Amino acid sequence: MVCGGFTCSKNALCSLNVVYMLVGLLLIAVAAWGKGFGLVSSIHIIGGVIAVGVFLLLIAIVGLIGAMHHHQVMLFFYMVILFIVFLFQFGVSCSCLAMNRGQQEVLIRSAWGISLNNTKKHLESQLDCCGLFNITDSTTQFDLDFQDCPAPCKTKHSCSTCGEKMLNHATEALKILGGVGLFFSFSEILGVWLAVRYRNQKDPRANPSAFL
Repeated sequence: MVCGGFTCSKNALCSLNVVYMLVGLLLIAVAAWGKGFGLVSSIHIIGGVIAVGVFLLLIAIVGLIGAMHHHQVMLFFYMVILFIVFLFQFGVSCSCLAMNRGQQEVLIRSAWGISLNNTKKHLESQLDCCGLFNITDSTTQFDLDFQDCPAPCKTKHSCSTCGEKMLNHATEALKILGGVGLFFSFSEILGVWLAVRYRNQKDPRANPSAFL
């Protein structure tokens, strides 16, 4: 049977959803590992990564069951949800790749402003820095940030700001995130195309008079 046939489309869609399931399980495992070893202390970050992994896992399970049983309703919801995820992820990935340094600074400031104190202290300890962009802040605010800072550099009185350190790595990180997200978004549109094609194909083993 040619590659465009029913069996090939079914196997390709099943294989793609198995990959999605593995990626979802990997996200959940990495989040749990990071929390268990104390690499990430923020419950919001852990919860967000786990939520993405569970969502991807559920979508992959729906697509896998729909592909195995040629279930029209499940395949329909699968391709609609996957297409919505594709649009969202494609937009976010392009935004990451197009973000300049000024926009990165605004994003870091807003993220720092809504972060909990425990998250800020963990970042200061991990990055060995104190405060955000204290060079442009008031002296009083700088002194308060320095007093509460748990970074090892505090004993040497030579701490740099966390904002500058994050900005130094933000461009590279955003390019990696944007590139990976863009690549993964094209795999999602491939899944949508396979689901649409497979859904409209007739099962050669089914009743010829059955409605598809």
